[in-house]
Amino acid sequence: MKLENKAIIVTGASRGIGQEIAFLLAQNGAKVVVNHSNSEDEANATVNKIKSNGGNAIAIKADVSNREQVSQLFDKTIKSFGKVDVLINNAGVMISKELKDNTQEDFSKQFDINVRGIFNTLQEAECKLADNGNIINISSSTVKLMFPTYALYSASKAAVEQMTRVFSKEIGRGISVNALAPGATETELFLKGKTDEFIAKLSSMNAFNRLAKPIDIARVALFLASDDSKWISGQVIGANGALV
Repeated sequence: MKLENKAIIVTGASRGIGQEIAFLLAQNGAKVVVNHSNSEDEANATVNKIKSNGGNAIAIKADVSNREQVSQLFDKTIKSFGKVDVLINNAGVMISKELKDNTQEDFSKQFDINVRGIFNTLQEAECKLADNGNIINISSSTVKLMFPTYALYSASKAAVEQMTRVFSKEIGRGISVNALAPGATETELFLKGKTDEFIAKLSSMNAFNRLAKPIDIARVALFLASDDSKWISGQVIGANGALV
């Protein structure tokens, strides 16, 4: 029970990688906040599954791009669990288009959620995260790749990585701040619309000839959320099977 009595916010935790992280943290004793912006049914189902397995979790709706809602997310967590020990910034969106085809709205949506969202939660964590806590910002291995159609998404994640590095030296109070950069991961949202040929191509680009499973990423998040990782801070941890 590496995380016993730790209160952890996981943004965007109603599905995919965030959901798997929430499940694994709860299995290891954490009190988990399953955050969502508009997936109430899925968030409640995630909470119910955690509780049915003997864990402790609540669902809180908040749009991370909205500063006031982020403040309420932290306040409600503290009201329910007494503190926030760990923040995992998983919420994000990806719009895959060639640069010339992106609209102003495409740009704003990705940067509002992927970048402003983390800016908002880090500002709240500055004063509301407990001493000696942990922050994990989910980035992407696309930052190191030149994948066509990923220009804006990878640019937004590059911003996340740089904020991670700088904020790790600013926050103090024994708090570690790291980014976790998954490679291609087998989630419903990721697989949607992709051909078998494209998935096979992605799989062949790493050393294991397969896509990651969400649990592969969740296990790294578990380590970074625990005290075992305390001396790691300001780093970007690639979880991509030697993709890059």
